[in-house]
Amino acid sequence: MEATVRWVLITAVAPIAWGTTYYVTHQYLPADYPLYGAALRALPAGLLLLLVRRRLPTGDWWWKSLVLGTLNMGAFFALIYLAAQTLPTSIASTIMATSPVVLMLFAWLTLSERPQTLHLAGAAIGVAGVCLMLLTGPVAVNLHGVLASVAAMVMSSFGYILAKKWSSGIDVFSLTSWQLIAGGLMLVAAAVTVEGPPPALDGTQLTAFAYVTVVATALAFAAWFTGLRHLSAGTVGLIGLLNPVTGVLLGVLIAGETLTPRQILGLTLVFTGILLGQRLPLRTPVRAR
Repeated sequence: MEATVRWVLITAVAPIAWGTTYYVTHQYLPADYPLYGAALRALPAGLLLLLVRRRLPTGDWWWKSLVLGTLNMGAFFALIYLAAQTLPTSIASTIMATSPVVLMLFAWLTLSERPQTLHLAGAAIGVAGVCLMLLTGPVAVNLHGVLASVAAMVMSSFGYILAKKWSSGIDVFSLTSWQLIAGGLMLVAAAVTVEGPPPALDGTQLTAFAYVTVVATALAFAAWFTGLRHLSAGTVGLIGLLNPVTGVLLGVLIAGETLTPRQILGLTLVFTGILLGQRLPLRTPVRAR
């Protein structure tokens, strides 16, 4: 039980960190440079992890890194950056909240990891809670943003399962750094071709990029892939619901927003869904003699 709790807590670092990126991206990062924004997030994070664990890919890990780097980092970051700039956080987060179901589906098809009833129930309750938290009124919806968010969710869900399938014998830091570097290099090439010269960044934007790179990317993805290695896809997917929870609580703490009874109910449902899907064994009480 103690080991399982440890992996759950480590995995939770990822969605909590990711939950802050919508706010940081929308408030502080340049809106017209999604490819550069994604590249400046991925490549430095990958190089940082490579410095920590000085190991290069060998054999078929060259092409595997390219595939995973595209699915989980390169195209994913560009689409998420676009979604964050064109959609209200409520819509983008709600779409991403459906990822536990998609993750479980891909795990079933790819790893023969059949979804557990409690995981499915937890996902249904958690997604309902996210809808209650975030969909509190009519908002303008950008079709391109919705398509970008859906594509990012499906693409990354499949990429995470591939990483889980392929990662045996590879340490987590190397696995993460290779993907980030491969994805980052593709993004740099695409950014130069499509967006031209890089944007001029002020001190605030540099600080925001530093946070997103180190905390919300290098640390977060290392924690996420650690969880995928030691926990089932259903368990990890449900932990991911902490992402929108973090966004809501961040609005309360930083933007001075007030939680409504509807949002409190939504938070309660999300936490219920997450806990329901963990299936942590109870400690057997010691009987007095």
